[in-house]
Amino acid sequence: MSTTRRKFTREFKLSAVKRLQSGFPVGRVARELEVNPGQLHTWRRQFKERPNSAFSGEGRRRQEETIVAELERKIGQQAVEIDFLRGCLRQIEELRKSQAEIPTPPSAGKSTKNGKGRAR
Repeated sequence: MSTTRRKFTREFKLSAVKRLQSGFPVGRVARELEVNPGQLHTWRRQFKERPNSAFSGEGRRRQEETIVAELERKIGQQAVEIDFLRGCLRQIEELRKSQAEIPTPPSAGKSTKNGKGRAR
């Protein structure tokens, strides 16, 4: 049974190291990312030694990671759209509220089909 070695992108490794730096336990991050905890320790050490040039290789993404990245981009775009629409809705509500506060002049009465005013 031969399996090919997985190659990870720089972004994937940096994301893993950032999670470790933010206080997540190594075991939890390893399970969630499906990598060996020892690999996480190696990546953290490499990043600590040379943060600007760590993980210079290209790597390749797994199909699931590509799908997840695409979905995260879509979620981000939708969040921006929702914020924009909420702002528009807030402006419309404020405009309606301000228009409701303006007194309207009393009506002269409804007109009828024949063009004559209402008889009083």
